[in-house]
Amino acid sequence: LSQVVLPPFNYCIVDEVDSIFIDEAQVPLIISQAVETCIDKYIVAAEVAEYLEVNVHFKVDEKNRNIILTEQGTAQIEKILQVEDLYNPNDPWIPYILSAIKATALFFRNVHYIVQNNQIIIVDEFTGRIMPDRRWNEGLHQAVEAKEGVPIRQNTETAASITYQNFFLLYPKLSGMTGTAKTSEVEFEKIYNLPVEEIPTARPNLRKDLPDFVYKDSLTKWTAIARECKSIANTKQPILIGTTTVENSEMLADLLQEYQLSYRLLNAKPENVKRESEIVAQAGEIGSITIATNMAGRGTDII
Repeated sequence: LSQVVLPPFNYCIVDEVDSIFIDEAQVPLIISQAVETCIDKYIVAAEVAEYLEVNVHFKVDEKNRNIILTEQGTAQIEKILQVEDLYNPNDPWIPYILSAIKATALFFRNVHYIVQNNQIIIVDEFTGRIMPDRRWNEGLHQAVEAKEGVPIRQNTETAASITYQNFFLLYPKLSGMTGTAKTSEVEFEKIYNLPVEEIPTARPNLRKDLPDFVYKDSLTKWTAIARECKSIANTKQPILIGTTTVENSEMLADLLQEYQLSYRLLNAKPENVKRESEIVAQAGEIGSITIATNMAGRGTDII
């Protein structure tokens, strides 16, 4: 009992409650511990993955982020490694191979992670912020490190875990606030037994919600956005553009450069994070264009 650090649960008030309770709740809270890691196998597996073709040697299940080897793929890998059985319990190669293929086919630089100070840093897909203290499990992080050619750190295994739902339900009194709770009202009621109360704005809402535009591919959409920025820029109206990934934010930045438009870029890259408050504060300047991922400077006033 002398080592217990968690005080008794009483009440909990959560900011951006839909993000914490629903979006980020897909990933459980985990306490992990280091285990012995065969670093050489991750390096070899990364090299093997470069010789494999999608839909020939393996199939990709993007929804579940999984890889399925074909018979041809299994035979090809066994031939390259000069082993008789990838699944040999005494010398298993299959977990290293599957992690290496996942790292190549499902996890991309500047989308799911960035490389900083010779380390793989995960980018939170919901907030756009980097998470330096988190690592993927089951050898995936080591596989990405091998793919990017950075030092491979020790693997970890789960010592204890709890879902966000079970953790927050330990509090007798639970509440939160957000500007976007109404769309998740059913989930709050069903999972947390929390009703959603809508507080009216102090002044009438002046925003005009226009119909959506749908484009057949990503490049066409971002090109249209760049053209719209060019048109609005002539009126000196400030523009704020939200993107979901670092890659998309940089693609749009390149397109704006082609239109000779100046802009400020805020994403998870270290050089931009350092200027986060400054970039957000100036987003309302006359004629300014700001591109931001979901991280977008919480707690900063726009001048």
